[in-house]
Parts: sequence; C-alpha cells; structure tokens
Amino acid sequence: MIKQKKYSILIFILVIFFHCDNNSQQQKGERITLTYWSANNQYEMDLAQELVAQWNKTHPNVQVKHQPIPESRSSEEVVLAAVVGQTTPDVFSNMWPGDVELYVRANALVRLDSFADFDSVANERFSDDYLKQSHSKNGFVYQVLWKTNPIMMLYNKNLFAQAGIFKPPATYSEYLEAAEKLTKDTDGDGYNDRWIGITQILVTWWQRFFDFYPLYIAASGGNMLLNKGEVAFDNQHAVEVFRFLQTLFAKGYFPKERMDARADVFIHSIVATRFTGPWSITQIDKYKTEDFEYDFVPVPCPDSATGSNYTYGDYKSIVIFNNTKHPKWAWEFAKFLVSKTADLKLLEMADQLPLRKNILQDSLFKPYFNKNPKMVTFAEQARFVRGADSSPVLREIFDAISQEFEASVIYGLKTPEQAINDAAKRARLIMEQ
Repeated sequence: MIKQKKYSILIFILVIFFHCDNNSQQQKGERITLTYWSANNQYEMDLAQELVAQWNKTHPNVQVKHQPIPESRSSEEVVLAAVVGQTTPDVFSNMWPGDVELYVRANALVRLDSFADFDSVANERFSDDYLKQSHSKNGFVYQVLWKTNPIMMLYNKNLFAQAGIFKPPATYSEYLEAAEKLTKDTDGDGYNDRWIGITQILVTWWQRFFDFYPLYIAASGGNMLLNKGEVAFDNQHAVEVFRFLQTLFAKGYFPKERMDARADVFIHSIVATRFTGPWSITQIDKYKTEDFEYDFVPVPCPDSATGSNYTYGDYKSIVIFNNTKHPKWAWEFAKFLVSKTADLKLLEMADQLPLRKNILQDSLFKPYFNKNPKMVTFAEQARFVRGADSSPVLREIFDAISQEFEASVIYGLKTPEQAINDAAKRARLIMEQ
C-alpha cells in the first residue's frame, strides 16, 4: 500500500516536471513517428503488425512503430514503470481499466473526450452502459474500451460423457457432484492424476480474475467489489464463493500444485474444466486431436441464484499517454484500431471479442460468427459482464483478497467468513490512505 502510494506521488511529480508539449503540431512535410505498444502474446502481436502495416501504407507521413509491451510478471507493472520513467508509448492497447484512475490522478493520460469527434465515435461503437463505464471519477473519458473476454467455464465433453454426465454443471452442487465422478487416480499409484478443474495457486492479484472474481460477479447477480466508492464485497455471496473453492481444494478436486510448466492440462484431459476466456479456442483447436470435443458455458452459481448469468468481462482499453508529441494523430490511430475492419481482424486473428454494440446483427461480422459458433457463445455472454471498479488502489484491494484466498481457500487456515471479513477490513484501510 505504501509502495503504491509512493508510485502515485512519483508519477505525479514526474509528469508535472517532464510533461511534453501536447500542442506540438505536424510541420509541413515533416514525417511523424508514433510508438504503439500492444500485448505480447503471439496472436495480438500478429494482429498489431498487420494493422500497423495497413496504417503505414496509407499514411506515409505519419508512421507507426509497433512494439509489444516488454516482458514482465504483468503488463500493469511495465506500464507503471514506463510512466514513472517517461518511456511510455504514444498509444497503448492493453490497458486494464482498473488502472486508468491511477494514471488519471497522475495526469498521465490524454483526455479523449476533448477531441471533437469523440462522441460520434463512442456512440457508433458503444451502448450507453459501456459508455458510462468509460468515464472516470472526474466525469471525463481517458480510455476507449476496446475488447472483452468474458470468463466462462470451458469443459471437456468427452470426459463428462465418460463419467455419465451429459449436462454441464450450472450450480455449485452440480459441479461438486461432477467433481466426485471426474477426479480420480487413473494409473493406480494412489494419487489423483485427473481433476475436475484447476486454478493457479499463485497469490498474484490478477490471478483472481480467473476464479474468485468471475464467480463472485456470478453469485451476486452482477455486483463488483465497490459500491459508490465503498467496499461492498463483505457479504454472503463472497463467502459462498470462498467456501465453494475451499471445498474443491479440501476434497482434492483441484490440485494444490502449479501446472503451468506442464503441457496443456486441459487438452491432455488432465483437468475437465477451466475458467477462461475466448483466447483458449485458438490454442485448443491448434493442438487438440480430431476426436477432442469441448464447449463453453457460464461459470457455476450458488444453488439459490436466480436471474441472468453474469461474469467478469476482462476488458482491455486503448489509451493515449500524455507524453505524446502528436495527440491528434495518436487519436486518429486509436480510432483506426477500433474501426469495424480492425475489429473484424481482432476476431479473425486472435479470437477475441471487440466491444461493439449489436455485433451479432452486423452483416460485416456474420460470416465470422457463422464459421465460429463458439464465439457466438461469448458474444451472447458479453451482454452480461462486469469490469473492474474505478479506483487507484484496486490492485491493492485484489491483493488483499488474494492473500486471504491463499490462507482460506487453498490451505484452509481460515473460515471463508473470517477470510472475507479480513480482506474487507484491509480493503477499507487501503481506501482510507
């Protein structure tokens, strides 16, 4: 918490003293170069290179230099270091919306709604709900919500059928019943080597995007961690999620080991389910055997849950950093990245879902969805997703939850009630600083 606060102060000081002149204009005949950072997974790097090549071909005097974000434990850490060191790109397309408020407070981002055509771009792309989520606390807009990867339950249809289960589990009790049948020792050595599922046991804060957080959003009917700036996850929904996950570890239905060094444990039928996003489709289809069958359904909910199945949307945004010397051209390139043709490329090359209203009804995208029916499932789920709260200390709040997750869910050292209560107490202290 103290470390994060120091970072915020340092960012603010550096931006004030070293802020570049945003009013710089292109001189007649001058060749401009913009730097663009993308995510560093292969599919998005390929997408970025293709889009940049298209842009550069039609803009000889405004060239874009593409660079995948440097490797680190998380892109958020890299961006934070780049802002502090004044080495940020002009445009960045992998910003976690939960971090935007931190950089707004530090005056590190260009205000996008200051551009004359922002409203027309936003209204053409977003529903009112998404547009509302784009606004920062000060009422202005510093990000374009670019894509969403709804977290759903991926399941191995073959393993379920072999266990006599022909309907994927929708509730906690159904999931636990399936776990009893699917988790087993297949080689007779006395140790389980097949499990119902898996989640990373790492305490790293963003790992909770793939277990606790989507399950909490689902259990609560679409609530997030904060409500009107106050901690709001100290409730029975969060306790139920912790208890459900704690049971999975306690009964051995989830392994207490890291498996990221192994071959893909889902494709090799070592685990029967995963909580993941649409990016998994390309990976599975590339390496699966011909008879391997899988599908996606909403994440499990408490047995008492009613209404629509919500989940975490795993949004990523496009931002322009304040050190750009050419904000107008950076905005033009950002608009190109969220154009319809670029959105289609995002689908075709990365199997990731653009945040674009009425996408299933748009004739441009219909051939893609006809060819990729599993992505229709994600596009339909995208109507029922939630993102991250707008708070400069949200990472610290997730870190507090993750610490309690380790103690309670994985190792059973605390009851779910005590763990959630302790996480909420720490979160309130963080927000008071």
